[in-house]
Amino acid sequence: MNRFAHFVKKESLHILRDVRTILVVIGIPIVLTLLFGFAISTDVNNINVAACAPHRTAAVRDAVSRVSHTPLFTFKGYVAPDEIDKVLRTGTAEAVMAFADDYDRLVAGTAEVAGCGVQLVLDGSNPNVAASASVYLMQTLSGVAAASPVDTHILYNPQMKSAYNFVPGILGLIFILVCAMMTSISIVREKELGSMEVLLVSPVKPLWIIAAKMIPYFALSCINLLSVLLIARYALGVPMTGSVGGILLISGIYIALSLGFGLLVSTVTDKQMVALLISGMVLMLPIMMFSGMLFPTENLPLVLRPITYIVPARWYIDAMRKLMIEGLAFGDVLLELGILAAMTIGIIRVALMKFNDRLE
Repeated sequence: MNRFAHFVKKESLHILRDVRTILVVIGIPIVLTLLFGFAISTDVNNINVAACAPHRTAAVRDAVSRVSHTPLFTFKGYVAPDEIDKVLRTGTAEAVMAFADDYDRLVAGTAEVAGCGVQLVLDGSNPNVAASASVYLMQTLSGVAAASPVDTHILYNPQMKSAYNFVPGILGLIFILVCAMMTSISIVREKELGSMEVLLVSPVKPLWIIAAKMIPYFALSCINLLSVLLIARYALGVPMTGSVGGILLISGIYIALSLGFGLLVSTVTDKQMVALLISGMVLMLPIMMFSGMLFPTENLPLVLRPITYIVPARWYIDAMRKLMIEGLAFGDVLLELGILAAMTIGIIRVALMKFNDRLE
């Protein structure tokens, strides 16, 4: 056991003395989290809104005031009915609120016939802006009129911040890339330098040598996990209302799975550049396309949906969204936990078998 501890110490010192490796392993997750949290955002702000009202009554002015005092909107003034198409085509406004003639009576609930007090006319050339404007306006105006047909309540992410969606996805991407990349490169580098043969003839078993190489990267990944969670909570305002212990446990399993990927990659190549390309490029595309990181997996064609079931990041991201955003209990992610645990055992088992085959 002392020999194994010495190997772990050797690998840890080797990493700590390599400043570039530390910068890559620690810096990339922080940069990606801040980049996706602030710079790359699908949040829609400063939506230009105009109003069309036959009579600018007190109720109409109150509704317009609600919208204009919301930070998401910029009020562009009143327009005539025949000017609605023009302001939308020219981009002066992305949305127009057309108030009914009897809006006052609808608000008061005294209209003889119940109806829709406000009609929203939207510019659909940008679907993201149109969808967001529709939801935001309905949420702002809901409950004003007694006869309003829509009463909207958005749960878990009422402001629809994109960071709530991106942070779990970034975690799923970071660990696969960083852990798999650094582990595979570390082992392949030993092969290129010829030092792997020296290690294998030492009294320590090959299994313990591999474990000694993976433990320091597991520790660094745990530091990455804590740093990203702290940034998400206190810099991006992402809630963590679920089980913190569940978040740490399922993340630990996912990190082990990612390290197993790196070991598996190292068994199929003898060049660091090839290992880098496989760990980076080959793994990145399936994670981004088939994990639900960027868009729901339900939007994929039926023929492609089965692929999502074999992408580990899909189960990890689903579990993290349930725990962090929806605030569910740990028992609600047991399915995802079980699938990730089975994948981890399977990948590490296959990687070790292939590694032993290469030795023979």
